[in-house]
Amino acid sequence: MTWVLSYVPVFIIIIVHIRQAPVTEINVPIIWILGGPGSGKGTQCDRIVAKYGFTHLSSGDLLRNEVKSGSPRGQELTAIMERGELVPLEVVLDLIKEAILSSLASAKGFLIDGYPREKEQGVLFERTIAPVNLVIFYDASENTLVERLLERAKTSGRVDDNEETIKKRLHTFNTHNDQVVQQYSDKLKKIQAERTANEIFEETVQHIDQVLSTFVK
Repeated sequence: MTWVLSYVPVFIIIIVHIRQAPVTEINVPIIWILGGPGSGKGTQCDRIVAKYGFTHLSSGDLLRNEVKSGSPRGQELTAIMERGELVPLEVVLDLIKEAILSSLASAKGFLIDGYPREKEQGVLFERTIAPVNLVIFYDASENTLVERLLERAKTSGRVDDNEETIKKRLHTFNTHNDQVVQQYSDKLKKIQAERTANEIFEETVQHIDQVLSTFVK
């Protein structure tokens, strides 16, 4: 009995160490895409993927796909969501890490959409996966975002596309995003997103090309 008690803590320490080991073999760009709801980041992500062939990962899509899979983890996520609780940061990070590893052999770069949503997510990502190379923030005023989302609500059928809910979502986004922006100011490129999609994409390309030039081909 004494042997078992002394052994278990050592075993746990080893598991934690493996879980937090960074994925050091990533030799392609990692780009985070930030922007409030209605900022147009989805459109820009589509155009980035079309031009560069990057692997596009969305934390929201990964969570939804895991739930739909019916896996044990998906069932746990369903229970968490039904209780109205937040999905643990580690679970989201595990899903992203698994997605990166599964496509690493052929990936030209990783475009991670809507992540991190808060500073701690970014810290954990860089600690356990790899450093981010570029953070793009599509910035637009609250009035513009509200107008765009209300316009979208006319055809979307989404229950959360009403003015009160929209403003709450924007407040939550801004509160957490401000911390992320401050944390990664040295890698951040803020793009004014109240212009045409073509103008926004032209500036986006300039920033991505600059990062790509630092990678050995």
